[in-house]
Amino acid sequence: MKKILIVFSLIAILMSCKNEKTEDKPAVETEEIAMNYQTFGDKITDEDVLDKAAIIKRYNDLQIGDTINVKFATQVKEVCQKKGCWMKVDMGEDEAMVRFKDYGFFMPKDISGKEIIAEGKAYVEEMSVEDQRHYAEDGGATAEEIAAITEIKRTLAFEAHGVLIPETAKQ
Repeated sequence: MKKILIVFSLIAILMSCKNEKTEDKPAVETEEIAMNYQTFGDKITDEDVLDKAAIIKRYNDLQIGDTINVKFATQVKEVCQKKGCWMKVDMGEDEAMVRFKDYGFFMPKDISGKEIIAEGKAYVEEMSVEDQRHYAEDGGATAEEIAAITEIKRTLAFEAHGVLIPETAKQ
């Protein structure tokens, strides 16, 4: 019986020693803005996103054949007008050709000028004249513009497995 009383006494002492501090926080209104996104491909988040300057630096460090997994934000310059199967995005003085993993999803054709977040593999490639002409035709280039493509070109490329396009801000 003494052991039971001792155990209950110890429990009572421990419970009464619980020292919770409650801080009085000033009533400050904080405004949090959540962004809604249209999601294409795999589900990705808008966390840990590289800005354009950081992704450009990463591309500059790549050699042909190198790949890196990244998530970055930039602006869409052009989208395939046949079915949205590729897009070109702004990389400062250059652009990157974005394709979609296993052609598993496509982009809306009217998103030129919009900001996006893309996650996937960045790499550098040499694009053949034939491929350049194909993409130029898909992009709506004229016959003269297509005929002017005559040399292999070193290009920045990206295979996206997920893309976010901001919809509207809500509070």
